[in-house]
Amino acid sequence: MSDTPSRADEAAATGQGAPAATVGPVVSSAHLASGAMPALSEVEFAVTMMVNAYHRWMVRCMAAAGAPGMSPLDTLVLHSVNHRDRPKTLADICLVLNIEDTHTVAYALKKLQKGGLVTTGRLGKEKTVAITPAGEAICLEYRRLREALLVGPVKDLGMDQTELSRLAAMLRSVSGHYDQAARAAAAM
Repeated sequence: MSDTPSRADEAAATGQGAPAATVGPVVSSAHLASGAMPALSEVEFAVTMMVNAYHRWMVRCMAAAGAPGMSPLDTLVLHSVNHRDRPKTLADICLVLNIEDTHTVAYALKKLQKGGLVTTGRLGKEKTVAITPAGEAICLEYRRLREALLVGPVKDLGMDQTELSRLAAMLRSVSGHYDQAARAAAAM
């Protein structure tokens, strides 16, 4: 027998070649993941990471498109107003974006109006907002940058668009359960 350590001995000593340690779910709060549905904690952490990355993206893309200083909510509201090129009410925007704090959307609309990106009008007794040519131009430049900087690289990942649509539908469905749970928690 040789005094030279074997490759297996060296691997064991350095941790190389040893069986990989089992990694639990990737979560931000292990105490929440220790319940009956750890996978939901994984989804929550992934959504948190996605939301923060998405918000960072919107702010930086809007700045690159020529509208610096816009918040993620300002950006979402602007795109919502531009959607289908027809006037919207505050209630329409809040409903579509699932925002219950209407004052935050009202503030975003005031900022967008001050910046010349939306204009106000009336439909009967209701106040409406509509996109201006400057607002539409910003939305189109945002779309151009999104296609070049985000859509292309994501498409190159080879992700199935049907699967992405299914994931989006599932997340919208699960969001309804969070809404219901929030109402239940508020009633306690």
